[in-house]
Amino acid sequence: MTLSGSPPRESLRDVIARHGLDARKSLGQHFLLDPGITARIAGMAGRLDGVNVVEVGPGPGGLTRALLDTPAASLTVVEVDARAIVIMNELAASYPGRLHVVEADAMRRDLTTLCPAPRQIVANLPYNVGTPLLIGWLRQASQWARLTLMFQLEVAERICATPDSDHYGRLAVLSQWVARCGIVMTIPPGAFSPPPKVQSAVVNLIPHAQQPAPALFRAMEQVTAAAFGQRRKMLRGALRGIGGEALLEAAGIAGNRRAETLDIADFDRLAHAHLGRQSSAS
Repeated sequence: MTLSGSPPRESLRDVIARHGLDARKSLGQHFLLDPGITARIAGMAGRLDGVNVVEVGPGPGGLTRALLDTPAASLTVVEVDARAIVIMNELAASYPGRLHVVEADAMRRDLTTLCPAPRQIVANLPYNVGTPLLIGWLRQASQWARLTLMFQLEVAERICATPDSDHYGRLAVLSQWVARCGIVMTIPPGAFSPPPKVQSAVVNLIPHAQQPAPALFRAMEQVTAAAFGQRRKMLRGALRGIGGEALLEAAGIAGNRRAETLDIADFDRLAHAHLGRQSSAS
């Protein structure tokens, strides 16, 4: 269903056929065409009244249409596929001043420059770049009110994992350190065209009110890369390259523990200790 006064819309399948928009594996594309599912995803983003929304990889515009049906103040779509840009420009002509189309690689663009705060990201992310995109956005979490993102289910589980679980690792620590994270919806392969080989899931990330300074975030990236880079090693060995026992002692953590047993507060102490050692050495 569209909002009252919205222009009539051609079916997504007809749009895809008219533009020859076949999904390309090289771009990690799997198009979500079910309007019921896209409406649910838009709803998972919470109240969008007065919010400027950014969508990455809109493709033929299924989720785009659902977001346009919300009270969001504006919607900016970022797309690298020139074929989809043509479709987005057609759609934008029906929403003058509300839908903005940016042809760019989201990996190389600072999305915070595209619209004023308050801003949110809502996106069905290309599978091949979802994780690096997320890590980039976590570095600037203070700039986003919320991120509502679709990933492969395994990636979603890694984001939301708890200590001592199979999926717990660097992505869980970085994500949960700066945001409250939760899987809010799972989607079967058959909902996509073409169907991926795995299930997908939508994750809500709501940034905490207090965010780490850039230097501290870099320290956390270094600590987690070292700690989880050699999961089977005890931390005194895994962290040897960035301080080892001295770093662990400063953080009050036993050297015979392994990375997967530490909670977010433990890693926070390690990051602060690592940053403090860096500062004192400079």
